[in-house]
Amino acid sequence: MILKPLVTAFQFLTIVPIKTKWDISEKEVCNSSIFFPLVGAFQGIILALLSFVCLKIFSTEITAALILIVYLLITGGFHQDGLSDTLDAFAVKSSGDIAKDREKRLRVMKDSTTGPIGVIAIVFTILLKYLLIKENLFFNINSGKYLILFLLPLFSKWAMVSVMYGAKKAREDGLGRIFLEHTGIVQFSIATFFLFFVGFAGFFAMSFPPFSSPPFQGYCFILFFFAEIAIIWSVCLFLKHIFTVRFGGLTGDNFGAIHEITEIVFLLVVNLWK
Repeated sequence: MILKPLVTAFQFLTIVPIKTKWDISEKEVCNSSIFFPLVGAFQGIILALLSFVCLKIFSTEITAALILIVYLLITGGFHQDGLSDTLDAFAVKSSGDIAKDREKRLRVMKDSTTGPIGVIAIVFTILLKYLLIKENLFFNINSGKYLILFLLPLFSKWAMVSVMYGAKKAREDGLGRIFLEHTGIVQFSIATFFLFFVGFAGFFAMSFPPFSSPPFQGYCFILFFFAEIAIIWSVCLFLKHIFTVRFGGLTGDNFGAIHEITEIVFLLVVNLWK
């Protein structure tokens, strides 16, 4: 049943109040990753429409701030929590005993309190996103600015699925374990298909009114799209390796960290591309 994994994906990644009465298996939980890019597209539509409206009323600075606030609200700060836990654990100094160090880092990651490194990570991530989004709104004079905001959550949701495939689990409990145990080439391939399908659909949709002009010229969008995929996938492979070395595998918190880091990478590429 397709509906159950799709609804589960929205329940995981948004604060949309969807109530269900059915039971869901671990396999169905894992299959929800297939629809992560669709959830990202839903979030992207909200961000693009918000920016379209707000730029007619407010400055680029205020619009960028409102975009970030709304984005944080619709995700419930879920990914920021994973980022802070991951970096708090990553900052634990090595004692020379690999097994004990990994165990200590996993305990720190599971602790509900946020350490100073985690707080700093959240502050700097939000600040950097704000500056990069503001640059995008200011320098992209056509509908490209809206397309970028549409693609931002689409790529970061796909990035999480890309690290689930072929990764080791660091724990024997938690939702992260379910995704890491069951995500295979099928889930990754379908999620990648949705990334391409929805991404190019968004591009063609923004080539018509009410948008003033095509968001990219010629084959530029194709080059940009593939460049983003190649760079983000490379970053994900690097982070997967680093986290595996430090934690003995990946956890659900690591997915949140990867989500936040890849969004910054995506926006950096956008600002270098202009």
